[in-house]
Amino acid sequence: VQLQASGGGLVQAGGSLRLSCATSGLTFRRYSMGWFRQAPGKEREFVAAIRWTSSTHYADSVKGRFTISRDNAKNTVYLQMNNLKPEDTAVYYCAGDREVILSSITFPTEYDYWGQGTLVTVSS
Repeated sequence: VQLQASGGGLVQAGGSLRLSCATSGLTFRRYSMGWFRQAPGKEREFVAAIRWTSSTHYADSVKGRFTISRDNAKNTVYLQMNNLKPEDTAVYYCAGDREVILSSITFPTEYDYWGQGTLVTVSS
């Protein structure tokens, strides 16, 4: 199983980025996928998730600004990030698991597979 995150970069506050996570080696349509982020000196935190049913879930800090989506034909999950803020600066990781239950969807420990991370830097 491989997850390959891409799309990070440097953007000014108020700008937008679209992250992608291409997967291989798994039955993508049956997997719940999540995005997490980790800023320097901080713990990894939940950003957004999309279950295999396509239901979506967001951290309060990104609601209304970020949108998670999936393309089962391309085995890829996306994170559209709008109105970025300096506090969004972090390494963003995609994660996947077949058996994440709804009550645990925000916990990194619930996901078996992880991508390598892509750095997002938002300047003020």
